[in-house]
Amino acid sequence: MLRYPDIDPVAISLGPLQVHWYGLMYVIGFVAAWWLGRRRAARIGLTHDDVGDLLFYAALGVVLGGRLGYALFYGLGQWLADPLWIFRIWDGGMSFHGGLAGVVLAALWFARKKRLAFFTLTDFVAPLVPIGLGAGRIGNFINRELPGRLTELPWGMPFPGMGPEPRHPSALYEALLEGAVLFAALWWVSATPRRRGLVSGLFLLLYGVFRFAVEFVRLPDAHLGFIAFGWVTMGMLLTLPMIAAGLALIAWSRRQPIP
Repeated sequence: MLRYPDIDPVAISLGPLQVHWYGLMYVIGFVAAWWLGRRRAARIGLTHDDVGDLLFYAALGVVLGGRLGYALFYGLGQWLADPLWIFRIWDGGMSFHGGLAGVVLAALWFARKKRLAFFTLTDFVAPLVPIGLGAGRIGNFINRELPGRLTELPWGMPFPGMGPEPRHPSALYEALLEGAVLFAALWWVSATPRRRGLVSGLFLLLYGVFRFAVEFVRLPDAHLGFIAFGWVTMGMLLTLPMIAAGLALIAWSRRQPIP
């Protein structure tokens, strides 16, 4: 059994100003996406400045969509009880599915502005996302969020405030799968020109499979519990459409030309 690391969620304190690790993880994700995107921008006719503009709009989509999605799917009661809670994003509480919806809307607007095919743009964006996803899950771990279920595996660790029993470090599982593994797969596949929609479909499919699998060792949100059958969680329910959409998009891409 391992010991849960005692990391202060506040990375830097300068008088009344506090910089949280959770916020820094978002900065890491966007900086990585900016750097990687500049390396491949010319492939789809974008300039380095275009990449900066795209990431600005995507950042708005992630933050606004992610927070609103979390409030609607996981924290509606808390939001109604404390309307200002939705603005305290440094305390954690972001929904990937809400953030994804926000990025899709930003991509639709940007693709229309630059006269790009939508899936050409999303194929470009998809490999830039996993580093931020992985960093965000590390932020969850530091914030002591996403507790896992009980385990007897040697890397289990007691979750703060939940007794001495060892639990799966589910946030680290997600950091590894949704971050490192997903990035490696998408960056490798997209290294050469692919049929339009393939990389986007792989992103949806792989993320969906990884998230669905980890939900089996992650505790459901206490105020939601299991949604159905004594084992289906809200995360599973929201992820199934992603898996279906990913499979459909991969099938559709087979009829597209290779640029």
